[in-house]
Amino acid sequence: MSPAPERSVDADVVRRELLDPDAGSDPYILTGVHIRGALALDGAEIRRLVRFEECRFDGPMTLEGANTLAFSVTDCELPGFVAPTAQIGGRLDLRGSTITGGPRGAVNVTLTHIAGGLILDRARLVATEGIALHAGGLVMQGGVFCKNGFVAHGQVLFPGAELPGGLWMDGARITVPDPAEIAFNGDALRASTVRLHQGFRAEGRVRLRGARIDDLLSFHEAELSGVGTSLMAVGAQVEALDLRFARQPAGGVNLSNARATRIQDRSATWRAPLGLDGLLYDWMEMSAATQREDTANRLAWLRLQSAFTPQPYEQLAAYYRRLGHEDEARRVLLVRERRRRNTQRPLGRVWGWLLEATVGYGYRPWIAGVWLVVLTLLGSVVFHTHTPLPNKPGEGAPFNPVAYTLDLLIPVGGLGQREGWHWAEAGVQGLAYVMIALGWVLTTTVLAGVTRALSRA
Repeated sequence: MSPAPERSVDADVVRRELLDPDAGSDPYILTGVHIRGALALDGAEIRRLVRFEECRFDGPMTLEGANTLAFSVTDCELPGFVAPTAQIGGRLDLRGSTITGGPRGAVNVTLTHIAGGLILDRARLVATEGIALHAGGLVMQGGVFCKNGFVAHGQVLFPGAELPGGLWMDGARITVPDPAEIAFNGDALRASTVRLHQGFRAEGRVRLRGARIDDLLSFHEAELSGVGTSLMAVGAQVEALDLRFARQPAGGVNLSNARATRIQDRSATWRAPLGLDGLLYDWMEMSAATQREDTANRLAWLRLQSAFTPQPYEQLAAYYRRLGHEDEARRVLLVRERRRRNTQRPLGRVWGWLLEATVGYGYRPWIAGVWLVVLTLLGSVVFHTHTPLPNKPGEGAPFNPVAYTLDLLIPVGGLGQREGWHWAEAGVQGLAYVMIALGWVLTTTVLAGVTRALSRA
């Protein structure tokens, strides 16, 4: 900031000069001037370019409902810039200025229309009562730039804003007194891109509920220190989502019901609790060198949810199937069933354990084949070492221990062995009954597991 201005002028004088109809379209420029009092331009029709440079204002500058061309207040000090519902026909340039403000915000551009860009690079906004930048309903033709050392001591609010030129906050810093408070609010924001990245720091919560972003929403190398939920983007729709934070957020990240075509993240910065229920995506950057390692990382990611919900597992499995990784998709769905089992009552858990042990919930049907081979070998050995008694002597096929065992294990159809023989020895006859029971259990779980896999895959 330059030394204190040597020249001073009353705000009323500035207003008369600025609105002088005889001045024509000549730009109005003041440099290095101390302006005494509040500069009130509410409702004014300003037909010339206005530029204040390195000025110091005693009172706030207000342009509520004003209609002006490009307006510049750079490297100045002023207690508030208030311009709700204003119409600015060029860019609004507040670069390098230090602006303080009360309940309406240090900078207030709610429902303002700006035909150019809003430039806040190097600006320092200090809220005395909560809000540093209030831009709810702001309608831009250009972009909003808060870069190169922009600092806001107070909330930055863009709910419902329309920013076709994007929001650029590279390296910006937002602080609020309580890290549980909202530091940045972009609910229902519409923008081409939102870059809260490259050193961006929010010492409070970031919220983007229902935001619509045509291109990139980036938190690359950002630091989020808000507690509770550091980032809430419930229902947001973005083309690309970059979650490669500089370090773990202090709180959770909630992406429930969000939609992103592409997602990039870092497994090292995941933190519980995550809200992933309803999150949809078409592509995700691999989080490990191999596909199997990536799947393990993604499953660890899903485990960070505050409560089990099946949709994130189904979404991940569908993604792997689109890539042709059927084995990884089945692995994810198997883990889904294990997680579901942990939420069930004791009887449901027992049935779940049985389904996994016999057919892997239908995603590993080869386990049933292993059980069939093991039980067939066991029964064949036992029945081969003992002598059965014919039910009808002289009738039927000769005894075959392998066929007899299979006949016990397969409840549908028959090989003509089970009805033809019985055992005098209680232990062997008991084994036969056990084989019948195991056959029914195996068949039932196979059918249940396959049905479950087909209906939920």
